[in-house]
Amino acid sequence: MTRSEMVDKLAQNADISRQRAAIVVSAFFEALAEALAEGSRVDLRTFGNFTVRTYGAYVGRNPKTGEEVLVPKKRLPYFKPSSLLRRRIQDASR
Repeated sequence: MTRSEMVDKLAQNADISRQRAAIVVSAFFEALAEALAEGSRVDLRTFGNFTVRTYGAYVGRNPKTGEEVLVPKKRLPYFKPSSLLRRRIQDASR
């Protein structure tokens, strides 16, 4: 589902204009990104948790040349789905 499809679905389900739905979707994603950038955990019950994981630096290899390359430490977003969401997805595939 793309962002515009999400806006259309929200506008239809909430019976609001597409423009208002776009504002809501943008505000939601902006708040989510801002919280993660600050290092906060975002817990959406029945959906899942968004957190930031920190990975340490390590020495990797360039697959083309075999040369050792230092990979710097990094922080990446991580999503853990709720058990309800996992069950729902599993049931949909049957």
